Amino acid sequence: MRPGVLIFWLLAVPMVACALLVITSRNPLRSALFLVAHMLLLAGMFLSLSAQYVAAVQVVVYAGAIMVLFVFVIMLLNLGGAQKMDAAGLGWALGIAMSLGLAALFVGTGVWKSGLHAGKATAKTLAQGGTAQAVGFALFDPELPWLFPFEVASIVLLMAAVGAIVLAKRKL
Repeated sequence: MRPGVLIFWLLAVPMVACALLVITSRNPLRSALFLVAHMLLLAGMFLSLSAQYVAAVQVVVYAGAIMVLFVFVIMLLNLGGAQKMDAAGLGWALGIAMSLGLAALFVGTGVWKSGLHAGKATAKTLAQGGTAQAVGFALFDPELPWLFPFEVASIVLLMAAVGAIVLAKRKL
């Protein structure tokens, strides 16, 4: 077995396990911690693909800052109402609906039938793909459409934080 394949499987199996524990854990704090573990393993996957900058951003921004925000919101909201939501079956219904939607997306795009296509990367693009300079050029290049989705994601995260604070203030 090639070393790249071995590294992939050593990272992929715990990643899937952590992802399953995120959605099956009844304690929201444990679920957030499993998400941190998943994000750290994802950073390891980026390192195995020679994307050092993306791996560092994954650890610092997502596993660090965003997850601290998630844990803060979980503790601020004092989520004792999770048992009420489970009793109503709302969490299971939402999970099944989202899974069916993802399966429909896979079937509709042909991924389920034909699989994912291999990338057309050259040695030059692979060597420059994980650097801060390459990410900056890709993000701010006016001919590439990545700036707008990046800004939309930041606005959505900001709205989620403000919404969590508003919900918590009602109970205080």
